[in-house]
Amino acid sequence: MTAQLTSVIASKFAGLALDHLTREYPNKLTHSLAGPSDVQGPRALHPIFYGSYDWHSCVHGYWLLLHLIARFPDLPEASKIVAVVDHHFTEANVAGERAYLDLPHNLGFERPYGWAWLLALSAQVQALPQAEAERWSRTIAPLTDTFVERFESFLPKATYPLRVGTHFNMAFALALTLDFARQTSRDSLAALIEETARRWFLNDVGCQAWEPAGDEFLSPSLMEAELMRRVLPQDQFIEWFGAFLPDIALRQPATLFEPVTVSDRTDGKIAHLDGLNLSRAWCQRSLARALSNDDPRRAVLLDSADRHLASALDHVAGDYMGEHWLATFATLALEA
Repeated sequence: MTAQLTSVIASKFAGLALDHLTREYPNKLTHSLAGPSDVQGPRALHPIFYGSYDWHSCVHGYWLLLHLIARFPDLPEASKIVAVVDHHFTEANVAGERAYLDLPHNLGFERPYGWAWLLALSAQVQALPQAEAERWSRTIAPLTDTFVERFESFLPKATYPLRVGTHFNMAFALALTLDFARQTSRDSLAALIEETARRWFLNDVGCQAWEPAGDEFLSPSLMEAELMRRVLPQDQFIEWFGAFLPDIALRQPATLFEPVTVSDRTDGKIAHLDGLNLSRAWCQRSLARALSNDDPRRAVLLDSADRHLASALDHVAGDYMGEHWLATFATLALEA
């Protein structure tokens, strides 16, 4: 039976996220210093997103918790989730986060991965049925606006995409941001993302899928396809997909259909590979949905997705190097 997100799994993931969301240390800061006054700890620099080992993981930890209570309102952890969000999503804390972002040497901070996750979080807050959601949305609006503006400023001058399988992958960031733009009726941003995706990727054919690299948690090839699935009309996407990965029915390129080996889950970079297995499962399931039931590629993708998911799902918890972030990608895969 194909694995799905259940309330039992959601409760487990919520417990993991609650444990690390406000855990300040260990912490991996991505932090530029303009002077001695910038030498501060995580909580002083980031009054909301100081936990979960790094800024972006903390952002999508909040996304995960709010997404789970939107799916399962009766989750046992729901009251704790509301309390921790309410405690952190304050005007003063947002002002602190915004002050950090507005420093001239921080204009590229967390581009593009953290930018996209902050907007995904904003979209999730706006979609919540909880009574507090409207207030939370108003409170974090300055952060939302900041990253909308940064995408709108950056994309027109980004001549080339970044195709790596790590945080700099542009296809992943555009996929999340396009979802945000459409959900929140940011039409100009959505149009810019669609134009950018076409400019970067529309003419790609015969993908060789030279992956994985040793620290990837995203598949450059599958993530590009997943973005284009969002961007292109159905018939145009099917034509593009067939040219981009023409031999999927033959399970080629073979590397895309075999779960990757994770040799040391205490090594933060190697532990990324559990995320690759999960994100591949997410993309493969999503791409399969775009194909007709009698398309032979559909069964190939779904079988591979199941095997990738099975290889990683038991390792979402166990070591903090993976535990502080993997549940988010497991949720994406389970829901796809």
